[in-house]
Amino acid sequence: MNETGREKFNRYKKYINFLSSIISLLPNGFIQKLFLFFRNTTGKKGLLIRYMFIRNLTKKCGDNVSIHPNVYFFNLQNVELGSNISIHPMCYIEGAGGLIIGNNVSIAHATSILTTNHTWDDANVPIKYNKEILKKVIIEDDVWIGSGCRVLAGVILKKRTVLAAGAVLNKSFPSHSVLGGIPAKVIKNNI
Repeated sequence: MNETGREKFNRYKKYINFLSSIISLLPNGFIQKLFLFFRNTTGKKGLLIRYMFIRNLTKKCGDNVSIHPNVYFFNLQNVELGSNISIHPMCYIEGAGGLIIGNNVSIAHATSILTTNHTWDDANVPIKYNKEILKKVIIEDDVWIGSGCRVLAGVILKKRTVLAAGAVLNKSFPSHSVLGGIPAKVIKNNI
């Protein structure tokens, strides 16, 4: 029988915690540079290295968080991660407005999570220079986000929700739902 990632993590947890505590002695800016340097490192070694760095860069980080190669994080100091999370390649995750990801969450490749939005109220200023609004995103426990999704600022993905591939989520929906489409809507309830 193959050992799960969770089981492997628990077997080596005390060593991982020890190495993470040594890394915590480094200056934060240096840890960020190392995190970027190892962004593309593949295999179990890459997952371990990124975990130890992200654990020291986020507001909170649980156990067994798998950050796959080529994931782009911004404003990690405003990010809280639960346990047993997988974030797959080519995801773009912006934490400026605050981001909370619960336990047992899977985020498929090429997904974007945004906690900021531009206004366009001042017609005398180009839109890209208008005021930016920060809004927290919360992804509760037991959520699966399919590939190529866009989760926009201010939404809550409720417990035991599936966001179908390619969906654009711009508002919150009840838990136990399958959501899909542009913009996302409820496809199925009570999963």
